[in-house]
Amino acid sequence: MYLTITPQKIGGNFTSSVADFVTYLEKENRDQPLEKMNYFFNQTGNQISEQQVIGEIDANSAKLRKTEPRYYSLTINPSQYELRHIQNNSTSLREYTLEVMKNYAKAFNREIEGKPVSIENLKFFAKIEYQRSYHHYDKEIRENSPYMKQIVKLEHDLVKIRRGDMDGDSQKVRKEISRLIKEIPHTIGGKPIKEGMLKPGLQTHVHVIVSRKDATNRYSLSPGSKYRSSTVEMHGRTVRRGFDRNQFFQSAERTFDRMFQYQRNYVEKYTSRKELQKNPGLYYSKLMRLPVNERQLAFNLLRTAGMTLPATGFTPAQVQLAIKKFRKAIGLAVRSSSIHY
Repeated sequence: MYLTITPQKIGGNFTSSVADFVTYLEKENRDQPLEKMNYFFNQTGNQISEQQVIGEIDANSAKLRKTEPRYYSLTINPSQYELRHIQNNSTSLREYTLEVMKNYAKAFNREIEGKPVSIENLKFFAKIEYQRSYHHYDKEIRENSPYMKQIVKLEHDLVKIRRGDMDGDSQKVRKEISRLIKEIPHTIGGKPIKEGMLKPGLQTHVHVIVSRKDATNRYSLSPGSKYRSSTVEMHGRTVRRGFDRNQFFQSAERTFDRMFQYQRNYVEKYTSRKELQKNPGLYYSKLMRLPVNERQLAFNLLRTAGMTLPATGFTPAQVQLAIKKFRKAIGLAVRSSSIHY
């Protein structure tokens, strides 16, 4: 399970309104009949329109400066193993999303009108998406890139030969294109993977738009706070502040396991990924001490992140090289899924 929290983008492709982002999230609804439309939802409703989302988020920004984000974007990215475990059930994922937002509220170290922050204090809208497409940062696109450049050039040459603008043997050019397509590292259905192509397998995930201000438009709730848990004196009174991201990520993980009786492997755990960053040698040592069945599953999970490791027979140098390659592979997986801790 990978979760992200990112602030609204100011400038560039996004304005101070949430409209552009909502329009982007509506991409899977384009050209769909009314009965197949996929609506936004939250703790109070399941058929919320894009117009309502835009109107309520944009209006909920009282006293925010232009340099402050009006909203935050959360993504909930179950692995294909987790999606298979819940049979890719949208109802289950919707219920889980609401529990995640309860965890999000509890991670704030503050009170609103004398009570801890709860899901009722949040102004948010969520939407399930079922597809992902390949982007320039994906391993498949990067490794296919040298081949694609040659193929594109040869295809242009073929057009020029046909028009008589260039001398050459069109049959040889076609054979060279066929050879490159056969040798290209990554294909789907015999076709080279290109940027924009849909990814195979289960790709269901959830986007959540949550307002910076609480539901009353009076209190600011920023998960981007640099404070995990602290107090400060303001206007003669003690104010609690902060947002505990570690608590949020771990709670969301435990919630999934509890709701769906999911047996989480060592390499799937948030604490393990943190350990990898801080002490990769210890991480690798724990990985190799797993029971055989769990270790095999761990290796299968790691392969989905683009890394294959041998099971036995390491020299110290091989261990360090494997760790280096593994961390690089995990880093690419993180970036390709817009994962932020």
